Amino acid sequence: MNPCLLIPNYDHGSTIEAVLESIAFTGLPCLIVNDGSHAETRAELERVEAAYDWVQVIHRRENGGRGAALRTGYRTAHERGYSHALQLDADGQHEAKDIPRLLEAAQKFPEALVLGRPVFDDSAPRLRLYGRMLSQFWVWVETLSFAIEDPLCGFRCFPLDATIRLIEETPMGDRMDFDPEIAVRLYWQGLEIVNVPTDVRYHEGGISHFAAGYDTWLIAKVHVRLVGGMLLRIPKLFGRQRR
Repeated sequence: MNPCLLIPNYDHGSTIEAVLESIAFTGLPCLIVNDGSHAETRAELERVEAAYDWVQVIHRRENGGRGAALRTGYRTAHERGYSHALQLDADGQHEAKDIPRLLEAAQKFPEALVLGRPVFDDSAPRLRLYGRMLSQFWVWVETLSFAIEDPLCGFRCFPLDATIRLIEETPMGDRMDFDPEIAVRLYWQGLEIVNVPTDVRYHEGGISHFAAGYDTWLIAKVHVRLVGGMLLRIPKLFGRQRR
């Protein structure tokens, strides 16, 4: 394994250094994808890149959305020879102390997709929890399994060879709809799913770029598309069983 850390960032300049300080203990290189942030955040990213020799910032000219930023990160990591990308968010919600647990799972199952399964406290907004449960239900329908325990958590470790093959062959969403779709499609590709419990905290005053109306609509659209894809797969699945 030759893993790196990957952080998509859009205007999280106020939290990024604290996140970097929390992950420094891993000794891993970190790629930050600046997804067209405004000048203040861009300046902060340039400052931390100069301050931490294990951090590199990839700048996108315009904001393309979470999915677009992550695809840029996967491609860059793969081009630089990394085998796995362990991604976490720039807002400090994810527990950096759990990084070794996700990496341990990836080392044990190097071809698997390792997903964080969030354990929430009382800080989690109720509407987010209900939306997550709904997305979880549809992912179980789309995979005909309970393999993916949480389709939306951004704390994940990707095997890059399989991930790059998928994103080059299959168009996917650019925003929050990307997270459930790539997990389902990698499962369809035959990747094993390993779920690792991890605490997730919603910080008071935290910045979220989840657009409740638009992103919910995009996620609903992707589930419709994935259910359709699952229905097309059923004859093939039954054909394999008969053989």
